[in-house]
Amino acid sequence: MARVSLLMILPPTIFAAVAGLFFAGMNRENPDSLPTALKGQPAPALQVVQFADKPILTDDALRAGEVTLVNFWASWCAPCRAEHPQLMQMSAEGIPIFGINYKDTDAKGLAFLAGLGDPYSLSGADPAGRTGIDWGVYGSPETFVVDGNGKIVLRFAGPITTSVLEKTIRPAIAEAQAATN
Repeated sequence: MARVSLLMILPPTIFAAVAGLFFAGMNRENPDSLPTALKGQPAPALQVVQFADKPILTDDALRAGEVTLVNFWASWCAPCRAEHPQLMQMSAEGIPIFGINYKDTDAKGLAFLAGLGDPYSLSGADPAGRTGIDWGVYGSPETFVVDGNGKIVLRFAGPITTSVLEKTIRPAIAEAQAATN
């Protein structure tokens, strides 16, 4: 009799546990987001080299009192091409965007920017991916919102679409501006 009771209770209990896990997973804030241990932390030191003849991105630029975006990109990256219009729009609005040419060559990166426009006020090259590793980058594009004190407010992995710009990037910029003031 005790054996029958256990066999009757066990399947619904397992089902309820699995359903609970599924429900919890479906109600996460953004199931596509990749968490970062760097949120709220100072941006890691930059180990970039000069990208072509562009003004070089330095650690001091990340802590100059102005909210910035740091965008890891590459010419070989199709999603980088897709997000580029949003970067150009933000740059035209006066939002400082710093570009890190990630695991790419200067020649190919320059050709990419010549064809699509250059939204980056400062640039650096990370040919070996060392800075990318320090920042937790697993691919490109990845964009970080950094407050004026050099602290990371947001990491966004993937292309910035119009929707992502309005629902994720702009609110993070506003949060970073509030933290900077």
